[in-house]
Amino acid sequence: QVQLVESGGGLVQPGGSLRLSCAASGIMFSTYDMGWYRRRPGKQRALVARITFGTATDYADSVKGRFTISRDNAKNTVYLQMNSLKPEDTAVYFCDADHLFYNYWGQGTQVTVSS
Repeated sequence: QVQLVESGGGLVQPGGSLRLSCAASGIMFSTYDMGWYRRRPGKQRALVARITFGTATDYADSVKGRFTISRDNAKNTVYLQMNSLKPEDTAVYFCDADHLFYNYWGQGTQVTVSS
């Protein structure tokens, strides 16, 4: 059975940092593209960052230069380092795994940026 479990969310002040982790099981992790999405209040879920099985990366314009996605295939884990956080980054963050027609999602972790 496939599972993606996010962790690392919480409450942080503007300008602060958080690191999200997503641990995967039940898939051949090193062959999957991995991504982070977020759902802000009243808005659709949108791509934040993506890293391919070949480690190429893409970022949403709103987070470029502040967030960094990385993966550790030995640990079956993908990370999202979030720096210089802004109130508009407040959202539920979801982990995604993709391989051809297969698409899996984690349960999400809440990130709140507020003073």
